[in-house]
Amino acid sequence: MSVETTAPAVAGAVDKEVRRLDRVIIRFAGDSGDGMQLTGDRFTSETASFGNDLSTLPNFPAEIRAPAGTLPGVSSFQLHFADHDILTPGDAPNVLVAMNPAALKANIGDLPRGAEIIVNTDEFTKRAMQKVGYAASPLEDGSLDGYHLHPVPLTTLTVEALKEFDLTRKEAERSKNMFALGLLSWMYHRPTEGTETFLRSKFAKKPDIAAANIAAFRAGWNFGETTEDFAVSYEVAPAATAFPPGVYRNISGNLALSYGLVAASRQADLPLFLGSYPITPASDILHELSKHKNFGVRTFQAEDEIAGIGAALGAAFGGSLAVTTTSGPGVALKSETIGLAVSLELPLLVVDIQRGGPSTGLPTKTEQADLLQAMYGRNGEAPVPVVAPRTPADCFDAALEAARIALAYRTPVFLLSDGYLANGSEPWRVPEVDELPDLTVRFAQGPNHTTEDGTEVFWPYKRDPHTLARPWAVPGTPGLEHRIGGIEKQDGTGNISYDPANHDFMVRTRQAKIDGIDVPDLQADDPDGARTLVLGWGSTYGPITAAVRRIRAQGGHIAQAHLRHLNPFPPNLGEVLTRYERVVIPEMNLGQLATLIRAEYLIDARSYTQVNGMPFKAEQLATALKEAIDGH
Repeated sequence: MSVETTAPAVAGAVDKEVRRLDRVIIRFAGDSGDGMQLTGDRFTSETASFGNDLSTLPNFPAEIRAPAGTLPGVSSFQLHFADHDILTPGDAPNVLVAMNPAALKANIGDLPRGAEIIVNTDEFTKRAMQKVGYAASPLEDGSLDGYHLHPVPLTTLTVEALKEFDLTRKEAERSKNMFALGLLSWMYHRPTEGTETFLRSKFAKKPDIAAANIAAFRAGWNFGETTEDFAVSYEVAPAATAFPPGVYRNISGNLALSYGLVAASRQADLPLFLGSYPITPASDILHELSKHKNFGVRTFQAEDEIAGIGAALGAAFGGSLAVTTTSGPGVALKSETIGLAVSLELPLLVVDIQRGGPSTGLPTKTEQADLLQAMYGRNGEAPVPVVAPRTPADCFDAALEAARIALAYRTPVFLLSDGYLANGSEPWRVPEVDELPDLTVRFAQGPNHTTEDGTEVFWPYKRDPHTLARPWAVPGTPGLEHRIGGIEKQDGTGNISYDPANHDFMVRTRQAKIDGIDVPDLQADDPDGARTLVLGWGSTYGPITAAVRRIRAQGGHIAQAHLRHLNPFPPNLGEVLTRYERVVIPEMNLGQLATLIRAEYLIDARSYTQVNGMPFKAEQLATALKEAIDGH
């Protein structure tokens, strides 16, 4: 982190030094009821409006309300922002805001020496410290001597700032996160107008609460301006060169995916139907799409996962762009209906926001362990295309791509995001409408086959010679009545068939349809003719790319390629892999893509894996890749 020092910016202000930084990593941490996610969201929004590049990592307990003051109950929000292009939320925070002893203890291990720690001293009571195993106060026993410690009585200062309001002490204390936000906004010269507008809107029906939160926010700013404990503030310039011209906004993966689904339905000129059952971390998509009825979106919150996908498949039969959203445990429940969609050959998007498993597992933590389930998790031969976004903003484009495949090839498609992408955020350039793909669909309108006696009939399984897709006949179209169901169909007519040769033919035809999907070639980033390739998929893109940049900056040679299409693979993938002596595949599972690559291309791909519920750190990956380059 480079630093530049300047004189005080405002004439007559307190004589405080201003340092210019190229990037900062901040982590807000506290109880799950302390408002850390809201605090982080607001700081992120102001940072985005200021023009910095950014990446975030929200991290919260699995329990809806974990026991207060305990380590399992700590909620945190990490933000990395910079004056240049960045790809990850950062490996280690430069600043930790700890609202209680549990937050300090849970996060101190991630901080480098010399980092700044702002602690709410009001919460460091003997009982609270004992609850997390502190025998003595870490603020006084010298254990934090290697850090820049800022003890601040946040609760007391907040209550004092709000004494003119008609609030109970407990009500006033709830605004301490806004005090902390004001202080950090002063420290890093963040805009304030957006947060004040947000608070007025959020508490529009409770103007006294809105005014109190704004007062706490301003008090935090003023505290930073006047206290002697904070002698330095920091500036991080906008990332002017990181972004092509355009209109930008901060966006999370789930929000980008939701917008991508709406855009796909408009580009296809089809109504969008979502059949879903709430499940972490996919529920935000249901919440968001329910707001967009004006775009022809219908959302159905079903009583369970099976009903959700059943309704979606019915909507697909009826002519809608049909979607069902879930996470890994829900995919298991939906598997039979996904197989039915394969047999019916209808377009259906299955959005899996992966989380830690198995079973209920780690509902609020991230993982990439559903790849083999998406590939093979159905009875019989039931091939399904698989598409994976690589960043939060890329979820928009991945949704459009999944819709393209589903509509053009009449097949269910898996869209594999994960909790890291879903909850994380980054700047997103809002595309122009004419940049979006044309997804227009032609429904069957009449007979498509002539029998031997010259009769014109409709065959529901007569295929397009290029895509092998069957016609999509909307119920109610005269003359296009046809039978559907899970029993094997006769080629062409769609009648029930138990003929062994027909079943063999239909199985091979459905596989050939998926194998023949048009996907672009894989592009390898290899400026130096490297001998080692790092291959990734999904959300590992950011950490892998950051690690590759570090290696190249140190003079190392390494190539990088990242897969969006996991079934079918890009047609040139085998040729790309054989260019390199070593192929390393980092994954947040136990090596599922590596298993597929070894089986398909017979190369000795090396796995580098972790399944701890957190994304890779760039330095961790860089170390592993250096060892691979050196042949270890």
